[in-house]
Formats: sequence, structure tokens, C-alpha cells
Amino acid sequence: MSKHLRGVKPALGRDAEALTKAPPAPAYLAPHAKAEWRRVLPLLVARGVITKADLAGVEAYCAAAGAARQIGEAMALAGGLPDLRLGGLQIRYMQTARQLAAEYGLTPTSRARIGAVADAEADQSARPNPLSFRR
Repeated sequence: MSKHLRGVKPALGRDAEALTKAPPAPAYLAPHAKAEWRRVLPLLVARGVITKADLAGVEAYCAAAGAARQIGEAMALAGGLPDLRLGGLQIRYMQTARQLAAEYGLTPTSRARIGAVADAEADQSARPNPLSFRR
């Protein structure tokens, strides 16, 4: 069985057509979604993994994350009693946001896949180990 049939995602790298500046959040996004856009887009631009073609996916991620947060606030304002319909909807939005976040390197596992963790480990290995022997 080939490695591509096992569900292993290819490593992300810097894109040749990567954005160099984060565009403003789309006007139609809800306030929580706009806040998420302002939080994550500068990170994605700095990593060089986001292009104009990817902006629709990032919009979808921000919309899902914002909707999940908005539903959570609405349930809290209603006295914290669980509303099964809203709870189910919130879970679906959260799942969608998590899946989209993984596509863009916004989860710990996906960051490791793009090498962000490898850079941090390289910094750690450059430091001398105080427990090592010196001969």
C-alpha cells in the first residue's frame, strides 16, 4: 500500500505565491469571526503558507470558529442550560473549524508537519545540556 493511500498528508512548505501582507477581514464576517481572522491570518502570512487562492478556506475556518463561539455565548446567556439543538450545531461548527485549522497548520500536529516544531527543537538542541558529561 502506498503511503498516499494511508491518509498521510504531505508536508507543507513555503509557497512561491504566498501573501506578504494580511488582507482585512471580509465585511460579512460576524464579530467573533473577524477577531479570529485578525488572530490567525498574520501567523499564516508569516509562515508563507497562504495564497489568495486559500483565502476562501480561511474565511470558512473563521466563520465556523466564530459561529461556535457565538453559540456558546448564547447558551451561556440563556442560563447555561444545555439546548440540544444549539449544542449539536456548536459541535458541528467546532468540528469544521478543527478540520479547517488542521489544513492551514493551526493545530499542534499540523504545525509539527510544517516544521514549526522542528525549528523550536533545533533551537533547544543548540543549547548545551547541563546534565551531560564533559571529558
